[in-house]
Amino acid sequence: MENKTLLGSVETNIVDGIATIQFFHPSHNSLPSGLLAKLTAAITEAGENDAIKVIILSSKGDRTFCAGASFDELAAIDNLTTGKQFFMGFANVINACRKCPKFVIGRVQGKAVGGGVGVASATDYCFATKFASVKLSELAVGIGPFVVGPAVERKLGTAGMTQLAINATAWETAQWAKENGLYAQVFDTGEEMDQAIQTLAEKLAQSNPAAMRAMKKVFWEGTEHWDELLATRAAISGELVLSEFTRNAIGRFRTK
Repeated sequence: MENKTLLGSVETNIVDGIATIQFFHPSHNSLPSGLLAKLTAAITEAGENDAIKVIILSSKGDRTFCAGASFDELAAIDNLTTGKQFFMGFANVINACRKCPKFVIGRVQGKAVGGGVGVASATDYCFATKFASVKLSELAVGIGPFVVGPAVERKLGTAGMTQLAINATAWETAQWAKENGLYAQVFDTGEEMDQAIQTLAEKLAQSNPAAMRAMKKVFWEGTEHWDELLATRAAISGELVLSEFTRNAIGRFRTK
């Protein structure tokens, strides 16, 4: 049987000071731990590269940005240490975006679920298409959006975060996400979105790196404790994923 947790890729392409980091997984761009680690490393390395002035975070494909956690890997978790370690993968990506001294532009071409909403929320300025609906499905499988919660709440506010987290089987539209602060702009087509992303990225690549670095610190003030906070949240999720309720729920999702 093919091991889906080993599939996928993370690629970085640098042109004229603009780094495009693109991830891919054949299961709707889900993110197993191996890809999460590669994504964290790519964001960190881009932040440390003086030749890079701005980062675009994207995924391959047309209608799905990121399906969140890998259900195959979730189903295989059998102890607290492994559970926390898995959810730390999303924590590490969020913290890498937070700590990165460069602006991270999000490119969300399609649906974002669970951890995918967290990744989009961790960007500094997020573009989307009208197909980029969002859903926090964690409660539906017996967990909860604990790790991504701080990043999502930072963008959507407590009301928006609560709405997504409680109504875990409902999609909210890209327009709803824009109105609530997750997306800065929403476009009818991917081509229009990419043109707008390129225009902004080129402007930022010509801007003062020191000014952008200082602005980034200001924008993320009050999140300095997230290393500890997200680790605590990962432990909560790691414990919940071992419960009989959650294991049965994950089993049902995998057979759909």
